[in-house]
Amino acid sequence: MKIIELKEIQSTSENSKLILLYTQFQKLLEELRKKELPDTLIESINLDIEALNATTLPDNEFRKLLKEKQTKIVRVVEKEVKIVPQKYYMTTWLAIGMSAFGLPFGTLLGLSMGNMGLLGIGLPIGMAIGIAIGTNMDKKALKEGRQLDIILKN
Repeated sequence: MKIIELKEIQSTSENSKLILLYTQFQKLLEELRKKELPDTLIESINLDIEALNATTLPDNEFRKLLKEKQTKIVRVVEKEVKIVPQKYYMTTWLAIGMSAFGLPFGTLLGLSMGNMGLLGIGLPIGMAIGIAIGTNMDKKALKEGRQLDIILKN
């Protein structure tokens, strides 16, 4: 079983954001075709592609749907077979680091100094911790051959 093709878009305008996202989605599908994926996962991906192929939404709504499907596919592939795009973990852990490490650290610092204005100091510290954890996980995924040759930007 293989991943089906996404049909060409019939863009009514020169929507550059849609074109960039569409091109990125095509590249993601190409990269996934190079990997050994279970049939159930391929079926799930094909259902999403069929939904995109069948849609008649205008450009902006189609772009939102395309982004939604891309995010869903990346999450399902990561969950099922641990295959991720480049910088996936770094991006994910950046936000986790800020909220899970940065805010508590900043709060603790602000309370201990008696100045809650210091709360913001914890955010860049948490961000750095998150980036470090995510980068290490990305390096591990690359070493184990679980990384796709694509960086998702949109």
